Amino acid sequence: MTLPDMIKREVDAISETGYYDSSSEFLRDAIRTILRERPELRVALACELYKEEEISLGRAMEIAEKDIESMKEILESRGIAIRRGSSTVEEMEEAVEEWQE
Repeated sequence: MTLPDMIKREVDAISETGYYDSSSEFLRDAIRTILRERPELRVALACELYKEEEISLGRAMEIAEKDIESMKEILESRGIAIRRGSSTVEEMEEAVEEWQE
């Protein structure tokens, strides 16, 4: 991550204030705070991660704080296809083999 010099100096000085043990702890808290206060950002983040196949539908629901039907509607409204599980035992076995590799 690239930060402007002044912000980098401020973040680096955070641990010296005594409020946080490290700049990493501060950044984690800052991100959590922003996501808590911006539900539309949580939804957008969940959709993007789901679209990129980085997370499951269940995890997308958790991030967006939505129930399954609402999350499906949101994804579909954004043109993001809902991934379905394996339809046969063979497909499931292949998926498990790929996951184990």
